Amino acid sequence: MSAKGKLLYVSGMKDSRTPSMDRRVLRTRSALARALLTLVEERELSRIGVSDVAERAGVSRTAFYDHYRDVHELAEAACTAMIDGLTRSLPTPRPDSADLQGEATRSLEAFFASLAEHAGLYRSLLGPQGSARVADHIRRRLTDGVRERVREAHDVPAAFTAGAIYGVAADWLQRGCPEPPARMAALTWPLFHALYDVVNAPPPPAT
Repeated sequence: MSAKGKLLYVSGMKDSRTPSMDRRVLRTRSALARALLTLVEERELSRIGVSDVAERAGVSRTAFYDHYRDVHELAEAACTAMIDGLTRSLPTPRPDSADLQGEATRSLEAFFASLAEHAGLYRSLLGPQGSARVADHIRRRLTDGVRERVREAHDVPAAFTAGAIYGVAADWLQRGCPEPPARMAALTWPLFHALYDVVNAPPPPAT
């Protein structure tokens, strides 16, 4: 299933209902998510209203409000599914790997490629006119993902790394993704590797 397919599937499954109702919910939410993805390629998220999404999706405003409070909640639901996929593509450093750098850079390349696939949505969410609520959600999800990868409750390194990922991604998107994903992976991996070394360094001897 493609990244967009996974997004639409996840955004469509939220409530436990009868199978027929589940199918209707899935169809409506999938249509709304698709509409949002196309609209953010055309204009800023802040300029997209409920009527715009409903019209593009071919549903009524009432149908929209049956599922989401506003456009930002729809954007957050759509973004959540994609961010889950992105955090799964973060490198898991394995010191015993015979090709640690290669494995990590390939994972990072997939991360940036996923960003580029939905650049319009991310650019709108992370840009100056984006949504503070969604941006905070992205940071929290990235922090959780990094913490799981480190497999320790290192809150400071996790938050620091997530903030770095967020900053690099936002800057890259706002500049129109000028560097290809492979180049971004090559630029960012040494920074993550250095942080990993610091986090896993033995504590200094007691004095």
